[in-house]
Amino acid sequence: MSTRTAIRTATVGAADGLHARPAAAFVKAAKALGIPVSITKGDKKPVSAASMLGVLGLGAGQGDEVILSSDAAGADDALAGLVELLESEDG
Repeated sequence: MSTRTAIRTATVGAADGLHARPAAAFVKAAKALGIPVSITKGDKKPVSAASMLGVLGLGAGQGDEVILSSDAAGADDALAGLVELLESEDG
């Protein structure tokens, strides 16, 4: 049985970008999913969405596009929730 990788693109909505509080909220939500999720920006190497240092290291600012991916079961719905969080003004 082959797995399909779910991929979603999001535009960072928080005024401060994906830093400090917005990054912490995102990482907490990613960890709560219980499935592996990767996030990347531009040509940077994908990092675990559950890694605060990895997420901060992307340097994603407001308006930047990030890409989320996961090959776990149920990833489509999980990524949709993360996209909604990323695109909100509260981050």
